[in-house]
Amino acid sequence: MILVLNAGSSSLKVEVFDLSLASIVSGAVTNIGTEGELRLGDKRETLTTATHADALDAMLAALASNGVALKDLTAAAHRVVHGGTILTQPAKVTDPVIKAIENCIPLAPLHNPNNLAAIIALREKAPDLPQFCSFGTAFHATNPEVATRYAIPQIQHDAGIRRYGFHGLSYANMVAEFGDALPKRLLAFHLGNGASLCAIKDGKSVATSMGYSPLSGLTMGTRSGDIDGAAVLRISDALGESETDRMLNKNSGLKALAGDNNMKTLLDRDDDAAKFAVDHFCYWAARHAGSAIVAMGGVDAVAFTGGIGENAPAIRDQIMGHLACFGTPTVHVIAADEEKAIARDALSMMGA
Repeated sequence: MILVLNAGSSSLKVEVFDLSLASIVSGAVTNIGTEGELRLGDKRETLTTATHADALDAMLAALASNGVALKDLTAAAHRVVHGGTILTQPAKVTDPVIKAIENCIPLAPLHNPNNLAAIIALREKAPDLPQFCSFGTAFHATNPEVATRYAIPQIQHDAGIRRYGFHGLSYANMVAEFGDALPKRLLAFHLGNGASLCAIKDGKSVATSMGYSPLSGLTMGTRSGDIDGAAVLRISDALGESETDRMLNKNSGLKALAGDNNMKTLLDRDDDAAKFAVDHFCYWAARHAGSAIVAMGGVDAVAFTGGIGENAPAIRDQIMGHLACFGTPTVHVIAADEEKAIARDALSMMGA
């Protein structure tokens, strides 16, 4: 069995797969650092955990009581948000890999430390258990330099200011789910509270809408999407850096336009603000899609994934309406499953 872990800032999500990649059980510990909840299958338990290590201990105990003992695990696999320019393939956890993940912390200061916390905690708990990690940026490492380079001085580029792209595990899972039926030029949308798109040509990412951070690109639930740098500087001058960061990432997007970042709620509303927010979301998704189609030299099919992409046909239809000028490519809906992609990576490396 493979244990997949996804450590967030205040949560630890897990899923266990057998070696055929069938899911056995999934769960999470929430609100690490304060009173939270442990969920595993149908089990619900209120508990307080101080650290990710505490949350891991609680989850391992719950798994054992559910028939998944630590000694029965074949491997563990982790989601790591940022691999930078070095970690562009799944990797077995070693001291050099841990150091490389640490070196990427300036690129993902809110994510990589938590991802590392789970890796280190499990390593201390089970030092002989093979651990692997998959990186959210790695799928986009195949983008050509012309797609990743900002037109800025070399010293800033060398400091790591470039486009990386995110949601890579979701797109990698999409490619795997298509299998031999993968279209040559696939326009892929990952639409949820965070939203992006990816131009996938011959199974490889050649362009994506997110850049140096997950802030850029499409209109999102609480993120602004693309905004002029001069506007950011002006806002920062007025609000300060930290408040501007909070505004652009937590209080913008659909939330700013209509007071709510829940797309289902917005679609159910009948007021002008909700309609405009939905129109804005779809318009900018299509605007960025045009750019992605140029990067691929055309489009053969479109695929949607993510909470909105899978469950909001009205959004899919509106986006495809904007893209009617490109013909009528086949539209697919693929279930998002980053955890399965991570387990798949681990299984592949175990075989290797």
